[in-house]
Amino acid sequence: MTTKNKAIVSLVCGIVGMVGGWIPIVGYITGILSILGIVFGAMALKDKPEGSEKGMAIAGLVLGIIACAITLLAILCVACAAGLAAASGVTVQ
Repeated sequence: MTTKNKAIVSLVCGIVGMVGGWIPIVGYITGILSILGIVFGAMALKDKPEGSEKGMAIAGLVLGIIACAITLLAILCVACAAGLAAASGVTVQ
């Protein structure tokens, strides 16, 4: 896989992870894509890219990191809400 392909995959995975992180059910699945965006971005930057390849790799890396943070925050919010519901005796059907 060339450096340009790694940078493109990183950018696409970062974008999909960022957009999908805001959708409730899809957010859990796109968390994997955001991790892949981080991995491919780091691999592309390790290959010493030039020009637009470097920009795409950095953008994919940053978007992947932000998407991971959003996904983890969403998981934490759901866990807290479930814990509060359990503690208050509310049954969820």
